[in-house]
Order: sequence, then C-alpha cells, then structure tokens
Amino acid sequence: MNENFRRSASELLAPKKRRPTRIGLVSGGLGAYWPQFPDLLPELQASARYVTERFTRLDTEVVDVGFISDPQEAGIAAEKLRLADCDLIVVFLATYLTSSMVLPIAQRAKTPVLVIDLQPTEAMDHSAFDTGQWLAYCGQCPVPEVANVFRRAGIPFRSVSGYLRQESAWDRIISWVHAAGVRATLRTARHGLMGHLYPGMLDVSTDLSSVSATFGSHVEVLEFDDLRERVNEVTDAQIADRILLARELFQVDASVNEEDFAWGAKVSVGLDGLVADFDLDSLAYYHRGLAGEQHERLGAGMILGASILTDRGIPMAGEYELRTSIAMLASHAIGAGGSFTEIQALNFFDGVVEMGHDGPAHLAVSARDPLLRGLGIYHGKRGWGVSVEFDVTPGPVTTFGIGQDPDGRYVFITAEGEVVPGPLLAIGNTTSRVDFGGDPGVWVDEWSQSGIGHHWALCLGHRAGDIKAAASLLGLEHRHVDLGGR
Repeated sequence: MNENFRRSASELLAPKKRRPTRIGLVSGGLGAYWPQFPDLLPELQASARYVTERFTRLDTEVVDVGFISDPQEAGIAAEKLRLADCDLIVVFLATYLTSSMVLPIAQRAKTPVLVIDLQPTEAMDHSAFDTGQWLAYCGQCPVPEVANVFRRAGIPFRSVSGYLRQESAWDRIISWVHAAGVRATLRTARHGLMGHLYPGMLDVSTDLSSVSATFGSHVEVLEFDDLRERVNEVTDAQIADRILLARELFQVDASVNEEDFAWGAKVSVGLDGLVADFDLDSLAYYHRGLAGEQHERLGAGMILGASILTDRGIPMAGEYELRTSIAMLASHAIGAGGSFTEIQALNFFDGVVEMGHDGPAHLAVSARDPLLRGLGIYHGKRGWGVSVEFDVTPGPVTTFGIGQDPDGRYVFITAEGEVVPGPLLAIGNTTSRVDFGGDPGVWVDEWSQSGIGHHWALCLGHRAGDIKAAASLLGLEHRHVDLGGR
C-alpha cells in the first residue's frame, strides 16, 4: 500500500469530530464563615482547584465560574453559566451554604445540575480539629436542604457525596460526565432517515417531531435518489482505493463476488459523500426495491460503507430504525460501541440468548477481524451482495434500546449480560451468545414487557449506570431488566 493511500485511509477512518462535552463548574460556601475562620476559605479554594483539575483531565470543555460566597455572587455565576450553554452544571458544595445560592443557578441556566460534596479526607481528626477545621468537612450538611428546595421547585436533583480523593466517588461523577456527553451529542445531532418503513414493522415507526422535541436533534429526511446521484459520481480510482481499504479492515471470504465487492465499495464512497454533504451524525434506511432495479441495488450495497461509518461514530441502522440509530449514537458517545442487534434464537442447553443482525455493524465490538461474506440472498429483503460477519468480543455487554410509551414519551431500556464463547452461525451476520444470568426464555419475556422494540444497540461493558444517568439528564425514564442481580 503506498503512502498516499495510507494517508487517505487514515482520514477515512478518523472518528467524526464533534463539540466536546461542556461542563459548567461552580464552587461555594457561606461567606459568613470567612471573617470568623480566616484559614477556612483558602483551604476550601484549594479543594475547589483540585476539583477543577480533575475535571480538566477528562475529555471535556470546563467552564469554571469560580467560588461563590453569597446569593449575589450566585446570580452572577448563574448568568455566566446560562451564556455558556453547558451540557451539565456541577456545583461543588465545599462547606455549608444556603440553598438560595444554588437554586438560581439551576433556574437560570436551564441545564441539568449535579451537586457534589467531597470532604478533604476520609474522616476528621476529632482530637485536634476546631470549628473552622470541622467546617471544611461540612459540605454534606446542605445536601438535603438543596435537594428539598429542588424538589419543591420541580427541578431534578442529583448528587455525589464522598471525599476529595475517593476514586469510587469520582467514578460516579465521571458516569454523570459520560451522561452529559450523550446529552451533548443528541441535542446537536443530525439524524438521516432515508427510504421508507419496512412494511409491517409497526414498532419501528417513529414520530419525527417527537425526536426533535425530546432530544433537540434534527431529522433530515432523505431519498435514495440523494445517494444514487453521489454513487453515480464515484470514479474507478475511488472504487479501487475503497476495495484496498476494505481488505485492510476485513477478511474477505471466498464467497465474495468481485463485481458485488466493487459495487459495495462504490456505494461506500457515495455514502461518505451523502454523510458529508448533509453533515449527518447517524442514518437509518430501508428500501424494498423490485426486480434488481437501481434503488434496490443501492440498498443492498450499503452494508460495507455503513459498517465503516458506524465504526467512525456515525451509526447506520437498517430497516428504517431511527430510534435504534439514536441509541447507537448514544452508545458511541459513552465509548461503548453500539451495534445493530435483535434476537436470533435461544440456546437452553447453554442458557444464552443468541443475538445479532444482518446489515451494518460496529467493528469495535468484534472479537476478531470482521469477515466480508458474499450472500446471494438477504433474508426478508430483496437484493444480494456482501455482508459483514463477526462474533462479539467475550465479556460484559449491555443491551440498550429506546422504547416509546402510550403517552408518546421515550424511555431508555437496558439489560446487562456476558458474551460467552460457543457455536455461532456463519451466515453473514454479527452474532453473539449472551448470558443474562437466568433462563433465556424468561429474559425474552421480561425484556419484551419493558416496552422495547425488536432492535437495540449492543454495547461493550456494563454501562446501564451511564445510560440511566443519561436518561436523567434528558428527562426520560430508565428501565432495567435484571434476572441475575446485574
């Protein structure tokens, strides 16, 4: 491979650049203490600097508006945070302060708030401490007060209590930062929707206005004609380069027809152009087609390019699955992959649910180099071509989907399990065997009763906590299906 192609491949595989998660930070305590205990404020400010430093280590933009001591300063901080348009505001209660110093921040900024209180160490030195030294440990005191006032004001309350260098407390804080990343991604996302609903899949149908109303996202309605014209412009040289890239990323099975491979490569290049021209963050698509006409061939040729884009953080979902493409994007935002998935079968001997899907897949969840397999038929769909096949990396996973209740509200739904090795079908699908800690039939029943549709994102790791936090920041309900104490 020449150096020009290597640079091109590097650019093609680079993750999409998005605005970093923006965290607003304000620290504070009761100003009445400062003249009484001169050493207290410097100690609290040192703690606040440590908190700021910990946030700056994360892959975030931190807007630190400083240390407040009274309601007037709180009002000034609130206005700065309102203008900053943060994804999450963190209020560090360094010692006792009144709720009147916190409420305006939540009210004016209209951004989700996380209250943290981290005392300096695990415990006070009771034999040596005086009142001023005790007050440095008193950040927990106002937590119930702030929570009470938030509840009465109709503002969701979230908190993390611990000590300054307690890593388990920081793990909980970081989970909220991950959740803020989901909010940041979804409220600015542009979701593509191309083609039409798979006939009869009523669970997949989604009200586009509800997506914008819930997440702040934009839905760009596209036609396969938009893709067709970009595919028509692809050159032979671009096709050859894309085939070389595909051979770098995939094992190519002997079943792959060279003509079908070239067509998949051509569609892949055109799909990149479509995504760039409409600045898409995700795409859900389907076209039924007829008798091998061009739009049918376009839909059948999407899998290679859609898998490459999904791996770059621009998730692609077949069967017009807009809500699942959103779940996949949220999964990617927390660094968990997120591959298009449904139930395939149950194995009662091994106690596992076998799941996967044909079509686009997230290469990051593969246990080995993914395989391109040639298929003469796509089950349940028209067309033929190349498909992606792999088994998912063994270890902890989370299933994550977005359901919709009778009142139209969305709900985040999760379950946690373990991918275990064992026999899998070799049919051009992504496949996995997931142990959910109980009878697989019971899991299917419980999962189905949660309000989930028949597709979801398969995420690496046990990430239900992060997804629950994201639901909180978005004002949504979270439901977790648990058979075995997970």
